[in-house]
Amino acid sequence: MLRGLRKASTNWLGKVVMAGVVGFLVISFAIWGIGDIFRGFGRSTVAKIGGTEITIEQFRTLYNDRLQQYSRQLGRPISMDQARALGLDRLVLGQIVSEIVLDERARKLGLNLSDAEVAKLIAADPAFRGPTGQFDRFTFEQTIRNAGYTEARYVAEQRRRMLRRELAGTIASGMEAPKALIEAANRYQNEQRSIEYVLLDHVQAGDIPAPSEEELAKYFDERKVLFRAPEYRKLVVVSLIPSELAQWIEIPEADLKRAYEERRARYVTPERRQIEQIDFPNTEAAQAAAQRIAQGASFADIAKETGKTEKDIDLGSFTKAGMIDRAVADAAFSLKEGEVSGVIAGRFGPVLVRVVKVEPEQVRSFDEVKGELKRELATARAKADVHDTYDKIEDARAEGKPLAEVAESLKLPVRTIEAIDRSGRDPAGTPIGLPDQKRLIEAAFSTDVGVERDPLQVADGYVWYDVVAITPSRERPLDEVKDQVVARWREQEIAKRLNAKADEILEKLKAGTALAEVAAADHLKVETLSGIKRGGVSPPLSAAVVETIFRTPKDANARGDAAQGGDQLVFRVTDIVVPPLEAESDNSKRVVEVLNRALSEDVLTQYIAQLESEMGVTFNQSALHQVISGGADTGDAD
Repeated sequence: MLRGLRKASTNWLGKVVMAGVVGFLVISFAIWGIGDIFRGFGRSTVAKIGGTEITIEQFRTLYNDRLQQYSRQLGRPISMDQARALGLDRLVLGQIVSEIVLDERARKLGLNLSDAEVAKLIAADPAFRGPTGQFDRFTFEQTIRNAGYTEARYVAEQRRRMLRRELAGTIASGMEAPKALIEAANRYQNEQRSIEYVLLDHVQAGDIPAPSEEELAKYFDERKVLFRAPEYRKLVVVSLIPSELAQWIEIPEADLKRAYEERRARYVTPERRQIEQIDFPNTEAAQAAAQRIAQGASFADIAKETGKTEKDIDLGSFTKAGMIDRAVADAAFSLKEGEVSGVIAGRFGPVLVRVVKVEPEQVRSFDEVKGELKRELATARAKADVHDTYDKIEDARAEGKPLAEVAESLKLPVRTIEAIDRSGRDPAGTPIGLPDQKRLIEAAFSTDVGVERDPLQVADGYVWYDVVAITPSRERPLDEVKDQVVARWREQEIAKRLNAKADEILEKLKAGTALAEVAAADHLKVETLSGIKRGGVSPPLSAAVVETIFRTPKDANARGDAAQGGDQLVFRVTDIVVPPLEAESDNSKRVVEVLNRALSEDVLTQYIAQLESEMGVTFNQSALHQVISGGADTGDAD
């Protein structure tokens, strides 16, 4: 199974195709790692990697967690069928296996990281940034606690994850793409072409006489399906979405002021301090340095004597909550600007700190935040009412009351759509906007009149719908759609004439006649375009014409459909320019970076495959199916 996934992603095209699906997996193990999750052995397993076994329940928990994360990213639930279609089951399992084998290898190699390095990397994690954008201890503690971690266990997990990265970086670093590959990539990305061309538009088609009644009738009979009236449905739609309901909720001034006081910390930009720090090998050395500073020595001089530069001792600017070492934070924020602390027993050893600059806290006033507070409280109250209102609607529907009557009794807005087709348009062709329109229309067209269906769950609310009436699709007589038929017939006649004219011009060019001469004979204007690049589409060029231009040799002629429907473009490629790949240019650096990264990923993939081969990896397809299908069957590993 994993071999197939790897094979599919070992080339650039495969990586690009897989990227859309793999993008959903960014969250998967980016923060928590998996380490101790897989201790012990179960009777029924999804996979076994060396001496580590992933049980059905362990994989089910991870799998369901991932589906919920992807659902939140998409803003709608992902069903089991959709997950299987996306291949999320195999991708999640593949990630788990890859991380376990790297953990095992790191342990065997005896790799480790210091506490100070781990603390530094955790403090830099965006997941733990507070309102100020800096590390916030409260956010850190709350986040790991919500995930079921103690601080000690989380630090241990992060050490494993960082070792994984170090190992992967060591194996895959230093990959350099060969010159021929870089040049080929540069040519594909940056090659520019110039053309001279003539555009054949509707004017060159000449006058198109109206079709005879017999001709039009024959044309219509052969294409009746194109002119059928679509099926329309009359719907009653009731939305229960907090963000929509919030605009009707009034919040008293007293409630707003009370909320402001309760949330005051959110509107405070905390005091910040620029801090310098010198660390010492032991307490005695730190005390000796503190004594010398008390006697007149400067903080900078002490730093120099310990072999540190100004850059080495500058910790940067922090809020108190943004400092990971509490002892250092307490001491630094008790000093005045310019003062030096006494010896601090820091988390990672004795230190002295100096406060270089103090930036006082700033507070946004009530008037400044009143508007956003009102929206926030109104939405919160609407959310609190959602479940209660949901129950009332469902209870009333269970009693057989019509949806419109139920909504009106609860003072909810009722929307009646007189007629909507599968494309979301009314009979006049005007688009109709509905919440989560694609899903709602699919659901409405999969039921019948009078059939009560469960509401659709959308974002943080619900949408109920009733199909009140159905107007079936039908064949329309020619008299009803005559104008449409004539317009379509005319467009096709114009296209025929322009295609024939373009072929005629192309034959003359291939016979050796110059484009300017052919154009003059047909009263056409020769125009030029330069700097055309792959993927660069703008009138009169269509995507199809651009592809044709890059398949056509220099000085050769060709034609294709122009951007405007039915128009034709006849052209000659006059110049082909491949910009040189200058070593120091930003473009060159980007090309080389992408190629080197792709090669590094290939090497890492092969390394992990080799580790799996050495350790031994087996999968229980029946157990995997049990998880992803919700079934209860089990089976032996294979």
